Amino acid sequence: MRVLVTGGAGFIGSHVVEVLQARGHEPVVFDVREEAGADVRDREAVSRALSGVDAVCHQAAMVGLGTGFADAAEYVSRNDLGTAVLLTAMAEKGVRRLVLAGSMVVYGEGRYTCARHGVVRPGPRAVTDLEAGRFEPRCPVCGLELSPGLVAEDAPADPRNVYATTKLAQEHLAAAWARSTGGTAVSLRYHNVYGPRMPRDTPYAGVASFFRSALARGEAPRVFEDGRQRRDFVHVRDVAAANAVALEADTAVGALTAYNTGSGEPHTVGEMARALAVAFGGPTPVVTGEYRLGDVRHITADSSRLRAELGWKPEVGFEEGVREFARAGMRA
Repeated sequence: MRVLVTGGAGFIGSHVVEVLQARGHEPVVFDVREEAGADVRDREAVSRALSGVDAVCHQAAMVGLGTGFADAAEYVSRNDLGTAVLLTAMAEKGVRRLVLAGSMVVYGEGRYTCARHGVVRPGPRAVTDLEAGRFEPRCPVCGLELSPGLVAEDAPADPRNVYATTKLAQEHLAAAWARSTGGTAVSLRYHNVYGPRMPRDTPYAGVASFFRSALARGEAPRVFEDGRQRRDFVHVRDVAAANAVALEADTAVGALTAYNTGSGEPHTVGEMARALAVAFGGPTPVVTGEYRLGDVRHITADSSRLRAELGWKPEVGFEEGVREFARAGMRA
C-alpha cells in the first residue's frame, strides 16, 4: 500500500515509516518538519499529498497535557480542525482506510474496584486531598480506598484536560467520516509510549522524556506525587508495529474500532524513573510530592483485544526498552 503518514518525521511517526518500509509498503511522509506548508490544516496541501494514496496513518498532533486553557485553541486547531481537514480531503479523494493515533487519556482515570461496591468511576481528585498528599482516588459511594485494574475499550470516556478532549473529538470525527464514506477507521489508544527519538526538554513530551532529559543534564529525575502512579509504558517500535498491523487488517466498514495499545505490564512512574537512572548511571530520582491538576492516578491497558483480533503483541520488554532508551538519542 501507498500510505500517507502525517507526522511521519516525528517521534512515533518516524518509527511507523520504518516499519511500513520493512513490510513492503510505500510510506509518504507529511510533516511540518520536512516540508514547508505540510500542515494538516492546509486543505490544498493535504489534497495534493493524498494523490495516489491507499491509506492514511494519522500521527500528526499537538501532544502533551493541556491542563490549562492557555493553549486550548491551539490544541483544538491542530488536533481537531487538522483531523477534520484531513478527513474531508480523504472523502473527496476516495481514500477509505484510516489508522488514527489515539490515546488512553480519553478514559480519564483507569479501572477501579471497591471491595463493597464493585467497579466504580471516581471523579477528579480534590485539590485539598492532593495538597495533603492523599493521592489515591476513593470510592465515590463509601470513600474506601480502591484497587486499580486494567482498563478495556468499553470503559466510558471521561477526558480530564484539553488534550484528552481533543483526542476524543478526533475519534468522533473519524467515526463520522467512516459512517459517511463507508471507510474503515481504527484508533490505536496509545498508552505511555517511550523510546529512541523521543523529544527532549519540552512540556509536550511524556514523563519518560522528562526523566531522560533531566539525566542528560546531570540532574535527578523529579517524580510527582509519591511515585506510585501506575502506567503502561509501551515501546515505540511496538506501537509502530501496531499501526502497520492495523493498516493491513480487515476491520469494520463504516465504523471506528478502538484498540488499547500497551505492553500489558503495568509499572509505576517511580519504577520508570529509577530504572532509567540506573541504566543511565545518573542521580537517584527525587520524589517531590508535587502534583498537577488534570493528571490521573492510575491508567493501565487491557490490550487483549488488539492481540486477539489483529494478532499484534509487544516484543520489547520493560528492562530491555529502558536500557536502550537510557542511551538512545533524543530529538530537540
